[in-house]
Amino acid sequence: MTRIRPSLIAALLIAAVAAAAPAPAQTGGAPYVIAENGRGYARLQDAVDAIGEGQGTIRIAPGYHRDCAVQTAGRIAFVAAEPGTAVFDGVACEGKAALVLRGQGARVDGLVFQNMRVPDGNGAGIRLETSDLEVVNSLFRTSEEGILTADDPEATLTIDRSTFSRLGRCDRGLSCAHSVYTGIYGRVIVTRTRFEKGSGGHYLKTRAVTVDIRDNSFDDTQGTATNYMIDLPSGSVGRIADNLFVQGRDKENYSALIAVAAEERKNRSRGLVIEGNRATLPAGMNRKSVFVADWSGEALAIGANELGAGLMRFEKR
Repeated sequence: MTRIRPSLIAALLIAAVAAAAPAPAQTGGAPYVIAENGRGYARLQDAVDAIGEGQGTIRIAPGYHRDCAVQTAGRIAFVAAEPGTAVFDGVACEGKAALVLRGQGARVDGLVFQNMRVPDGNGAGIRLETSDLEVVNSLFRTSEEGILTADDPEATLTIDRSTFSRLGRCDRGLSCAHSVYTGIYGRVIVTRTRFEKGSGGHYLKTRAVTVDIRDNSFDDTQGTATNYMIDLPSGSVGRIADNLFVQGRDKENYSALIAVAAEERKNRSRGLVIEGNRATLPAGMNRKSVFVADWSGEALAIGANELGAGLMRFEKR
């Protein structure tokens, strides 16, 4: 059986980099610089507007940025000048997120998003409304949601080497928020990423047509009132492989770790590969759970997985 490489899990912990509190965003020089021409801007929105319908990279200075921006055109890379030290803290545009993305594509590299809260309970680091997005080496923490998307069946969301910590909620009579929640995207790829310390909802909930979820860590040991580790509520094809799952003690729903088509059967699920994963329940707790719970009624391709005591391999619901 394929084993999870410890080096991959260790690479996820950029939180340690961000733990050294950065100073307030620099005032002597511009905090946002377009790399292609060296022009600096005091507001992130001004830098985004300067790129407009073109393509460019915005280098973001170390420090706390109580700022946000909406991208409506072009292709933009939002890149930390020093990974883990540029922190977007508590300011959401359009009552949605620090970055609201509906241009022609975006990349987010090395940024930290924290303390995002809005009236509808879906305050996120990133709200993705259309087109492709690649997120690498970034940290999302202490917010209602890490990444939330609308529907774009032709686009791809890619998340790699990132951390989602202390996210999610199910309170105030509002719909739950989750660490990552995507609409019907064409493809969602999540690799070498850590999910931990959830504060409600699911860790990864996606309605993507196709998923590729590999080499990740889902550590629920310090979670509170959490639900599924992976929820594919509309069904999906693709693969869930070589991940580590540790269920916590404080669960709103501990009946399953992975759920397939629990809400609807909008997507195909036949042939969804689930293999090479390791999963355990809390030590010393006399309860049982199901590794994969399936509502799709289709034949899933569940291979060899290493399951701890109290975990049933599969249940049709």
